[in-house]
Amino acid sequence: MRAHLSTSLTTVRNLGILAHVDAGKTTVTERMLFLAGATYKRGEVHDGTTVTDFDSQERDRGITIFAAAVSCDWAGHRINLIDTPGHVDFSDEVERSLRVLDGAIAVFDGVAGVEPQSESVWRLADRYGVPRIVFVNKLDRAGADLDSAVESIRRRLHPAPLVVQLPIGREDGFAGVVDLVRMRSLAWTGGACEEGEVPEELREEALRRRRLLEEAVAELHAEALEEFCAGPSISARTLGAALRDLTRTGAGVVVLCGSAYRDRGVEPLLDAVVAYLPSPLDVPAMRGQDGAERPADPAAPLAALAFKVNSTATGRLTYVRVYSGTMRKGDTVLDASAGRTERISRILRVQADRHTEVDRAVAGDIVAVVGPKAARPGTTLCAPGSPLVLEPPGAADPVVSVAVEARRSTDADRLASALARMAEEDPSLTVRTDAETGQTLLSGMGELHLEVAVEKVRRDHGLAVGVGRPQVALRETLVRGVPGLLYRHVKQDGGAGQYAHVMIDVEPLAEGDFAFSSTVTGGRVPREYVRAVEAGCRDALADGPLGGHPVTGVRVTLTDGATHAKDSSELAFRTAGRLALREALRAGTMALLEPVAEVTVTVPDDAAGGVLGDLAARRGRISGSATRPGTVVITAIVPLAEVFGYATRLRSRTQGRGTFTARPAGYAPAP
Repeated sequence: MRAHLSTSLTTVRNLGILAHVDAGKTTVTERMLFLAGATYKRGEVHDGTTVTDFDSQERDRGITIFAAAVSCDWAGHRINLIDTPGHVDFSDEVERSLRVLDGAIAVFDGVAGVEPQSESVWRLADRYGVPRIVFVNKLDRAGADLDSAVESIRRRLHPAPLVVQLPIGREDGFAGVVDLVRMRSLAWTGGACEEGEVPEELREEALRRRRLLEEAVAELHAEALEEFCAGPSISARTLGAALRDLTRTGAGVVVLCGSAYRDRGVEPLLDAVVAYLPSPLDVPAMRGQDGAERPADPAAPLAALAFKVNSTATGRLTYVRVYSGTMRKGDTVLDASAGRTERISRILRVQADRHTEVDRAVAGDIVAVVGPKAARPGTTLCAPGSPLVLEPPGAADPVVSVAVEARRSTDADRLASALARMAEEDPSLTVRTDAETGQTLLSGMGELHLEVAVEKVRRDHGLAVGVGRPQVALRETLVRGVPGLLYRHVKQDGGAGQYAHVMIDVEPLAEGDFAFSSTVTGGRVPREYVRAVEAGCRDALADGPLGGHPVTGVRVTLTDGATHAKDSSELAFRTAGRLALREALRAGTMALLEPVAEVTVTVPDDAAGGVLGDLAARRGRISGSATRPGTVVITAIVPLAEVFGYATRLRSRTQGRGTFTARPAGYAPAP
């Protein structure tokens, strides 16, 4: 089956669904697909029938693990959706998706409001400047309250929330919303959305909230302010245009509400996507690392960014966002990151695990391509005659490691190949061999992340794999430095020798991993040798004196040095820099650091005492607590090594009623 991607750029919306785990992202996505006619029935997470959670592990666990791309049409617009994971262990997958999106829907639980992981993904969206609208979900649940959720957004995320709806009914009685922009009611009865007049009993409250919305918009938008001052109110047309401008600049965030599971509030959410979120033409032109810009124009030279790689039974799929130009089947493109050419053998429009072959992809499209053999997430594919390297998404450093080995010695090579393929698909996974023990170590973002990776090896490759206890990635840091350390590197073994003298000051660095500077004057150390000394110092940070762990928090200043007319070279000064810093670290005072996590525990109030005691036994440092009806929310900083297995312990202490989330919070001194 073949099709053409010929949708006008002004009618394209590329967006992601972001939220904390269990806030309802996947259910929102399923309802949007159903209402837009992309699916013929509603998929349910608990039944394992969703379109986007198609992987067997996702259906078994009931959570989203892998970002899934789907498309639908609404009101004459093409909406390309990426349903992202909500669990903290898969935040790297979220970041890679955000890098290629033009907008996002942030989904919040109507009871819990802003939760830890929703706060994390919000910050990621801030980093990439992705405009957002908010959908407060699950308003049919006991304890759900739109105003409380909005207050948590204002307090914890610090945007200007612009609430455009008023709920009709509360909790079990939630039946619809009042559209404050058009001052119309939207009610859902029998699965259909019915529009009508604002109920008489809500008219006064609706007018009050409409006035508050107008005031909030007028404070942020000049044209709306003029109309607000000139007349009794702001027209729906001006208000809508102002909301669109504020959303796209990030000055405000439109807030809608509903209950996706009960099919309430999804149609106006789709309307808001079309009305407020940007098209590819509304976002700034993509800029390469050399400063060159590529507009969102199908006629411009090709520039596309790979953000996901997936090996399937039918071949290797590379998911790309096309920023400019046109990519056609059979084209030869340049892998700008590797400096090699690749052939595009097929182009596929993706609907989760289903694919439709297309003849071409143009600027603004998100598609999968078959052909590139070496492309990885972050690779730029561009026209061979117009090379360009786009900024890749950031990759987080792994924090947890496990030892993996094949149960049968004959499977060792197959296991190595499977692990290498997984690390290629997921940059947040790394595989290395321990030089001392010979063990194969798989490192990732958390216990669940590694558990999913190992299970994928077992299921996809049919390998019996043994797993050792998780180990955390320790760091070493400098507590007391060494000033004026002189190191002489002189080597003569026939022929050209090596000669480099360096004097360095080494001191602790409060913020950051490493900083280097030079105060050498008079040309005593040429500039190219200064760069070589810095490179050598970075080499020395790979393994510290306490246990061979990476070193962080070090400032090095090159204060003096000496050269030889014949025997000095960049290699000599790089070697001198490496050995000088190693000697300084051995002479200074070092401390061991361990990764810590911010743990948020929600427990019944009668179990709070036992949970607090258990956190203290795990070397946790309580940083806050909040009381809700019948429950207590405790926040603590806990060493990551102590978080392993905590889910089972918490369930036993709270009779299965307690829940917790954990997210990396940096490093802290180890005992």
